[in-house]
Amino acid sequence: MNEGLARVNCSVYRHGVKRGEITIDEIGTALEQQETFVWLGLVEPDHELMERVQEEFDLHELAVEDAQKAHQRPKIEEYGETLFVVLHTVTLAGQTIHFGETHVFVGRRFVITVRHGKSNGYGSVREKTENTPARLATGPGYVLYSIVDFIVDHYQPCMDTLQYRFRQVEKDLFQPNPPAGNLEEFYNLKNELLSLQAAAGPLTDVCTQLLRFHGDIIPKENRIYYRDILDHVARVTESADRVREMIDAAMQVALAQVTIRQNEVVKRLAGWGAILAVPTMVFSLYGMNFDVMPELKWRWSYPCVMLGIFLVSVFLHRRLKRVGWL
Repeated sequence: MNEGLARVNCSVYRHGVKRGEITIDEIGTALEQQETFVWLGLVEPDHELMERVQEEFDLHELAVEDAQKAHQRPKIEEYGETLFVVLHTVTLAGQTIHFGETHVFVGRRFVITVRHGKSNGYGSVREKTENTPARLATGPGYVLYSIVDFIVDHYQPCMDTLQYRFRQVEKDLFQPNPPAGNLEEFYNLKNELLSLQAAAGPLTDVCTQLLRFHGDIIPKENRIYYRDILDHVARVTESADRVREMIDAAMQVALAQVTIRQNEVVKRLAGWGAILAVPTMVFSLYGMNFDVMPELKWRWSYPCVMLGIFLVSVFLHRRLKRVGWL
């Protein structure tokens, strides 16, 4: 359903079974029923809509203010009986990674997701949880796990894509004439890798808190699922550390190659400069205005000078080419 310009999906669940979709104005009535919770999904809501949501669920104003703004760091905060969780999402389009955010409010009787930027919808998460009514009956804590697990599952394919792109650029690194833009590609890869690492890394603290605390929202039987998320996060962060080290090493090699190529140019210029120094010196000598230069009156002076310059230049050229300067 739609509320204004923002996309809204609001469903009510009782005993783990979906009872239907409702409007925001009907939320209060739905929550009066026992063993019932509401799952509300929003996409980039405006200020007016968030105010209505705040009133219906009695959300803290600071959390609501954060939820309206993107560019929040991944975190978990507690406001009374409500948890506010910020998650960074990733979407893979071809070999391009798009980053977004999902802000989640979790209470005993509700779950609210607020999406920002490019991110996958949670329709598949709803379908999956609705197909397991026994687990869904445990409440919003299981929904939170399903959302976090869905987001984390998208990290590894992005990590694999970054590794593949790195291998492709690395192949060109040691070619005779490596592409001029490989250093820029390494830099872009590192930026994306750091963004992915910044999304995944803080989830270790988030999941650890959900494992140990907030028993009123996260039932004991659901806590084991967060251990599985921790394993996935650890695998992503460890892979990111390895790839970052390889990218750093590759960037150093690329920079060294730039320096080597510059040195080769300098050597060639110096070599040709040495060759050209011979005729320059001779010609400058004969450009001096001396009255007594006996060889000027000798018939073979000019051919001998030109031959001498040629022979010395050829000798220098061969010597410099032999040592790799030309």
